[in-house]
Amino acid sequence: MIRKEQPLIDYISRIVELSEEEEKILLSRIKTRQYLKGQYILQQGDVCSVSAFVLKGCTKTFYLDDQGQEHVIMFSVEDWWTSDLASFTSQTPSDFNVQCLENTEVVLFPYETHDKLLDEIPILERFFRKIVERALAASQKRVVRNLSMSARDRYLYFRKQYPLIEQRVPQYLIASYLGITKEFLSKIKSQLIQEQ
Repeated sequence: MIRKEQPLIDYISRIVELSEEEEKILLSRIKTRQYLKGQYILQQGDVCSVSAFVLKGCTKTFYLDDQGQEHVIMFSVEDWWTSDLASFTSQTPSDFNVQCLENTEVVLFPYETHDKLLDEIPILERFFRKIVERALAASQKRVVRNLSMSARDRYLYFRKQYPLIEQRVPQYLIASYLGITKEFLSKIKSQLIQEQ
């Protein structure tokens, strides 16, 4: 029988190799949880107490500004992580919300057992370092794209890199992620259709 946590084990094994004993320890320290569409994994102002690996579903990470305007930072789908890393590591209030856009199932790594887990399975320290390095590199590249590319080129890049997300996420959220209005995104899409 395949464990529901198997996608996580498979993901880890693409970066580091765990022994059977290490897998057992890991599985004893984590838990899975299901959220309904619309539920929050994390709310702005709360301390992030878990890091989450998405088994099934889709989430958005966003913050609300002082005017109540929503700014989407990222989407997470199957085999992706979602959390507020700064809040999780420093145990300070979060700048972000993580909300489920679909019914979502995640594996949760609780903060209170995280360090103990790294002590018990030292190779996980390398694993988490690698995924944080990748996340930082992706974040820096996104900043450069936002500064150097037109809205149209940012949308084309998004569509090429994340075709499955575009089909699962409302257009106004994609516009927020791209830093443009939904009307401007509609205009870009219309122009692209006319050019075909």
